[in-house]
Amino acid sequence: MTENECQLGHKKEIMAVHDAMDVLYGKWKISIISSICYYNKRRFSDILNDVQGISNKMLSKELKELEINKLVKRTVLDTQPISVQYQLSEYGMTLKTIINNLSAWGIAHRKVITGK
Repeated sequence: MTENECQLGHKKEIMAVHDAMDVLYGKWKISIISSICYYNKRRFSDILNDVQGISNKMLSKELKELEINKLVKRTVLDTQPISVQYQLSEYGMTLKTIINNLSAWGIAHRKVITGK
């Protein structure tokens, strides 16, 4: 592989990371996906409790964006009062390995920084 071909390949890889970050960008999306990922199915209020500091309005906005990007599936339950349940879509499940790796890195990083 020539140096030029190698640089072109790296540019495509960097662009792919940029594309992924476009979908996952923001303070809350990874935490929301993690909450749903680790519990499989979550109600709105459960996610609100899991994601420290997020407002109702912001959670609603972020969930809609995750739905638009086909990462999260929203199901309206036939309960009184009506409740909504969220779960990762089949496509969203492809993020599970990334979430697990990110968690493992976060645990290791905390040990490096705090010594605990």
